[in-house]
Amino acid sequence: MTLNPWLHGLVYGLPVLLGVMGVGALASWWERKFSARMQNRIGVDVFGPFGVLQPFADALKMLQKEDLVPRGADKTMFFIAPAFPVVLCVVLLGVVPFAGYWDDTGTWAPAILISNLDIGILWVLSVSGLMVFPLWMAGWASNNKYALLAAMRTVAQGVSYEIPMVLAALVPVIVAGDLSIARMVAWQATHGWMVFSLPVVGFLAFVLFYLASLAEANRIPFDIPEAESELVAGVIVEYTGIKSGLFILTEYLHTFIASALATAMFFGGGHMPFLAGLPAIAQIVLSATAMLVKTSMLFVSIYWIRWSWYRFRSDQLMELCWYYLVPGGLVLVACTAVSVSLGWV
Repeated sequence: MTLNPWLHGLVYGLPVLLGVMGVGALASWWERKFSARMQNRIGVDVFGPFGVLQPFADALKMLQKEDLVPRGADKTMFFIAPAFPVVLCVVLLGVVPFAGYWDDTGTWAPAILISNLDIGILWVLSVSGLMVFPLWMAGWASNNKYALLAAMRTVAQGVSYEIPMVLAALVPVIVAGDLSIARMVAWQATHGWMVFSLPVVGFLAFVLFYLASLAEANRIPFDIPEAESELVAGVIVEYTGIKSGLFILTEYLHTFIASALATAMFFGGGHMPFLAGLPAIAQIVLSATAMLVKTSMLFVSIYWIRWSWYRFRSDQLMELCWYYLVPGGLVLVACTAVSVSLGWV
C-alpha cells in the first residue's frame, strides 16, 4: 500500500525516532554499568532494577538545574547550539533501513525505512559533515578560551576524518553500483555481505569507516576535542542542566546511528540467510531483530574500546588520519574499482 509521503514519514518515522531516543537514554545507563563491570565496581543501582531508571532520574535532575549563561556570551548562538546536533543525528535516521523482507519478485525490499533516497549515502555524509558547526557555535558563543580551543580541535578533527569516512563509504557504493543504502542492503542480500563478498578490501573498508565514525563521534581514543584533563569538558564547559545533557545525548545517538550505518553498508543490514521462504511478517520481525543484534555488537565494541584505551594526542590524531587513513582509503577505493571492472565481485 502506497502512503502519502507525509503520512509515510509519520507512520515509519515516529516509532523509529522514539525507539532511537530510548536507545540513547538507556545507552548512558548501559555504559556506566559496562564500565563499572570492567573496573570491578557496582555502578548505578539505586533507581529501578539494576539502576535502569537512572537516565530518567538524570533527565529530571538536569531539567531542574539553574540555566546559567556566561558573561559576554552570544546568547542566541549559546541557546540554539545544543539542539542542532540532536536534530542532525535524528535526520540521519531517515535513510537507514532497519528491516527488510523478500517480496513476491524475489527482491530484498525495505520494510522499516523512513525515506528511500536515491542518494542516501550522500545524504548521510553531508549531514554528518555538518556536525562540527553546532559544536563550533557552542565553543565560540561561550566566551571561554577552553571552549574555543575545544571547538577548534573539533573542527580540525571533523573535517579531517570526514575524508577517510567518504573513502570508506565509496567501497560499498562502487560494489553495489548505487548510492541508496537500502539498495546496498538488497545487493548484499543477493551477493553476500560486503565484508565477505569483497573479503580483504571490504573488511578493511569497514575498519576505516569504523575508525572515522569514532572520530566523528568524539569517542576515545579520538575524544581530544573534549579531553577533560586539558580543556575542562571542552565545548560544554559553560553549559548547565539540560543543555549539557543534549550534548551528551548526541554522542550516544551518533554512536548508535554510526553502528547502524556500518551494519547496513558492510554486514547486510537486517538480512539473514534463513529468512527466505518465511511469511513476510515473520521476515520483518526477524530482520529487525537481526539488525538490532548486529548494531548492538558494534555499539558494544565502541564502548569496549572507550574504556580500554587512552586518547591520542592532537598530533598523533592528525598523523593517523593524513599519513595512514587517507592514503589507505585511496588504495581501498582503487582496489575496489579494479575488482569490479575485472568482474571479481
